[in-house]
Amino acid sequence: MSRADHPRVAAITRLLAEAGAAGEIRELPDDARTAAAAAAQLGVPVGAIANSLLFDAGGAPLLVLTSGAHRVDVDAVAALLGVPSLAPGSPEFVRRHTGQPIGGVAPIGHPEPIGTLVDVELARYAQVWAAAGHPHVVFPTSYDELLRLTDGTAAEVGSGPSVLPEAVAP
Repeated sequence: MSRADHPRVAAITRLLAEAGAAGEIRELPDDARTAAAAAAQLGVPVGAIANSLLFDAGGAPLLVLTSGAHRVDVDAVAALLGVPSLAPGSPEFVRRHTGQPIGGVAPIGHPEPIGTLVDVELARYAQVWAAAGHPHVVFPTSYDELLRLTDGTAAEVGSGPSVLPEAVAP
């Protein structure tokens, strides 16, 4: 079975088509659990990778879609949202709230709506790539389309190289 036929990937593909998304999913030969791995396989700058990072914001999930060349400033994002703290979600937390594994979390297709911040740094790229529900599958999109698909909020979420463990990249 092709990874594109995986139930999570099939669901994301259907949701993208229903939303009128322009890009089609692409299966990668190797997993893309890090932005660097995805960028290398796609031949794009690491900043054009939209990392899907799920945080625990006081027990509530928060999805931050950040540029692969950017790190999330958890203190600044917590202050922006008015929550006392922000912590990376555990693998169990991520799967419970997204229905997807760390390393393959798509920006859409979650069991319940998740508040989403979209890194303004992604607007630098005409095309960005996001996970499609599996560590080997991605899809191209644009910053504006990502905002529309997720009903996300544009935000400055940090700067510099990623500070989070590599396993939480797209």
